[in-house]
Amino acid sequence: MVRLILASQSPARTKLLAEAGIRHTVLVSDVDEDAVQARYGVTDPHDTALLLARAKAEAVAALPDSEGALVLGCDSVFEFDGEAHGKPYTADVARERMLRMSGSSGVLHTGHWLVDCRDTDTDDDGGDGTGSGATLGAVASAEVAFLDMDAEEIDAYIATGEPLHCAGSFTIDGLGGAFIRKVDGDPHAVVGLSVSTLRGLLAAANVRITDLWPVR
Repeated sequence: MVRLILASQSPARTKLLAEAGIRHTVLVSDVDEDAVQARYGVTDPHDTALLLARAKAEAVAALPDSEGALVLGCDSVFEFDGEAHGKPYTADVARERMLRMSGSSGVLHTGHWLVDCRDTDTDDDGGDGTGSGATLGAVASAEVAFLDMDAEEIDAYIATGEPLHCAGSFTIDGLGGAFIRKVDGDPHAVVGLSVSTLRGLLAAANVRITDLWPVR
């Protein structure tokens, strides 16, 4: 049986996989995102999303619990006015961003990185050779257009705590969906994990996404 490990603590990502019928377990990495970005100096939002996804996937892939599994790392970065926006963490940062985003649009980039930790050995040591040795990634991006938001609405939204730990200070699958006018691109990418992108990465590792559906 193929095992998939999600290297992310995001409830939205694991919920999305569950609703798509994809069997998986969660194993969170201890990657310091700021340290990774400082080390590589990546400033482009698209590349930053892929870099962080790779760092998370490879950190978890190195753990003993990942042996024999496929490991998926994901990270999202919101691009607005040419700037990369991660999680705001504080109310002041979230408020400043949302006031600027009101009535405008930006691009949400979600990086995906897959590491195949299954055995590629077919010798007498017992390896079954099912592993591909693949380690590869892809980015799914979508343009998000926002409705006009007044200061009272923004403050009320921030008071819920929801936007403080989301890339770009918003969600599409929660309370923040009330402020989104339209999405041009894969809406799953805005949630934080593109199922169709995952399908493509799995195919490169010689795995069908249907192999991860529940056995009936």
